[in-house]
Amino acid sequence: MPASQADAVWPDAGQAAHGPGGGDAAALRAAMVRELRDQGAIRSEPVAAAFAAVPRHLFTPGESLEVAYGVDNAPIVKRGDNGLTLSSVSAPHLQAIMLEAAEIKPGMRVCEVGSGGYNAALMAELVGESGRVITVDIDPEIVERAGTFLHQAGYDHVHVALADAEQGVPGAAPFDRIIVTAGSWDIPPAWIEQLGDDGRIVVPLRLKGTTRWIAFDRDSSGGLVSRGYGLCVFVPFQGAGSHTEQNITIEDGVVLRLDDEDIEVDRDALRRALHLPRIERWSGAVFDMPDEQMLFLLTNDPNVALLHADQEAVDLDLVARPALKGVPVLISGDSFAYRAARPNDDMSSGFESGVYAHGPSAEDLAVRYVELLRQWADKYHRRGAASIQYIPKPATPPALSAGVLAKRHGTVVVTWP
Repeated sequence: MPASQADAVWPDAGQAAHGPGGGDAAALRAAMVRELRDQGAIRSEPVAAAFAAVPRHLFTPGESLEVAYGVDNAPIVKRGDNGLTLSSVSAPHLQAIMLEAAEIKPGMRVCEVGSGGYNAALMAELVGESGRVITVDIDPEIVERAGTFLHQAGYDHVHVALADAEQGVPGAAPFDRIIVTAGSWDIPPAWIEQLGDDGRIVVPLRLKGTTRWIAFDRDSSGGLVSRGYGLCVFVPFQGAGSHTEQNITIEDGVVLRLDDEDIEVDRDALRRALHLPRIERWSGAVFDMPDEQMLFLLTNDPNVALLHADQEAVDLDLVARPALKGVPVLISGDSFAYRAARPNDDMSSGFESGVYAHGPSAEDLAVRYVELLRQWADKYHRRGAASIQYIPKPATPPALSAGVLAKRHGTVVVTWP
């Protein structure tokens, strides 16, 4: 669709009516807003008003009101034949954090990539009658579902479109804000091209096996620079922008997950190391904010990936409990080391960080890992310490290093000022 026809995709805004709530729903919605304020997820009056206005339960049919308004609940909308989640309604806590980071103002044009309906309704409240919201999804069932629920809730002025996110929505551009609600391994050129000069993208971006929502603004070079970020979990993209991580099974229930790392892995050597007695070394540094510490570890040594283990492997004492949810692992030939923690009343958090290491080079790896833990605790023990830049092609990317992550359409650079 040519740019001159952009306005054709926007229906008349009109006055947003709100669907029936019922006394119980209204009370639970008010309680949800209070809890989100108490958590710090809601920080502004416009976002609070949006959450207070939109009847979330209309977008979660089949769920109880208590589930619909639970701040950490993300009801599943659709599963694939393999049982994996294809679509869900994001938890209010995460939606509030991302909307606060987006700083949506009245009159803005906003594109949501990954549709469910509820988040688009919240954004419609934020942009007001003079603004525009379009929400797109690659799945026809999800598009139809979102349109139906938006209509039932009185948000007919929100436009719902079927599209592959990789191409964006050129006919409706430029956008003041692009809010992505599916896990993205990269940032397609179309999103940057369709972003206004002072625009902002809030995207859950995959970084070395973990996902961070990142609020990106344009920088002077035509790339993007972060204004905030945080840990999150989203259903991954389908379509042209999809990406599959590499899983390397070391032993039954023990898996290395490699995303965009270029790490040489000798599976047989690591399996032998796994069955050797592990050593443990303690850093004397605080264990706290594990998500922030994880990002630091993953982006400060090129040989760090993620180690995952199931409960049976832990019960057999092949690996320790930290691997149950995924833990940064330092790999070198025939040896590996991963993060640990133990109670320590001398630490501000009550816990001390340390290392479990396996293999002939376990001692050397433990020393390297402990130094990283101390460096983080000494210099970066706070929220938001990293700066994240996205450099699109054909710009000349920096040389690959620990914090330089090559993507399909560009390069992510994570630095720790």
